Amino acid sequence: MSSADPRSTPSPHGVTIPAPPPNGGRTLDVAGFGEVMALAMPERGTSIEDTGSLTLGAAGAEFNVCATVARLGLRSALVSRLGADPLGRRVRRILREQGVDDALMADEPGAPTGFFLREALADGQRRAYYYRHGSAASTMDITDAERGLAARPSAIVVSGLTAALGTGPRECVRAAAAGAAAAGALLVVDPNLRPALGDLDLVASLVRSLLDRTDLLVLGLDEAPAILGTDDPGEALTAARAAGCGQAVVKGGADGAWVLDGDRVVHVPARAREVVDPVGAGDAFLGGFLAATLRGEDSVAAAELASTEAGRIVETSGDLPTPCR
Repeated sequence: MSSADPRSTPSPHGVTIPAPPPNGGRTLDVAGFGEVMALAMPERGTSIEDTGSLTLGAAGAEFNVCATVARLGLRSALVSRLGADPLGRRVRRILREQGVDDALMADEPGAPTGFFLREALADGQRRAYYYRHGSAASTMDITDAERGLAARPSAIVVSGLTAALGTGPRECVRAAAAGAAAAGALLVVDPNLRPALGDLDLVASLVRSLLDRTDLLVLGLDEAPAILGTDDPGEALTAARAAGCGQAVVKGGADGAWVLDGDRVVHVPARAREVVDPVGAGDAFLGGFLAATLRGEDSVAAAELASTEAGRIVETSGDLPTPCR
């Protein structure tokens, strides 16, 4: 596990991290490592095939986390790559509109910005169509980890989703996790297992290998068997602690979330008053929990804020409570 204090010692894992500034000061609270894509959606209840217009925005797990952190008054930045194209420029603008610093983003002229379409049909079905193969973010590598760690954030967020994008992104996740302690950053891990991206066993194995250095693990109850060997929330929390995690949270969607308060398992109910679109709620939960943790709140208070933030997303169409235009 890492300490939140800055350190000047080099990482033993081959990641180059510059020494901290002389005053040890930090200007960044959270850095998320992962893909942000352009997102186009028709009006809720209308199919892509039948719509006459689409709303263009941006979405991505780590971006959603960073947007939540920024909305709660902390400083966040996304570490990723975008194509040197109109969609990439649009996504950059949306990041800034959401309060997320884009200074750690890199342009990749040889690859396009990832793009996907999503529809929420009148019968309740939700479908997404991804165009991310060969995207700029899929070219991420260890240099992106170095760039993010050099910013000296108080916490970094990595996920299994980023690791599933390819060999380079997987090395980026490994390097960022390996260098977190030397950079004085808390390591926050979100398994975010996506079977559709393939290599599920490989990604789950990578996440398990990070547990003994993880400061905060936030995972879904459906992911717990692959990562912690159980689908019981209390047993999962105990297993995470035994594996070396400093803190863990188990998310259960509409069933709420579970955290440890000392040795006691505490259940925090979901806060959504109505369900409009649950996509992105887990990211908002992580962002809320992390923001509260960085402010010094205990695990129960952090989970309560996280549940409130997740509820705001569930009650909204899209991944963000403030729509992208």
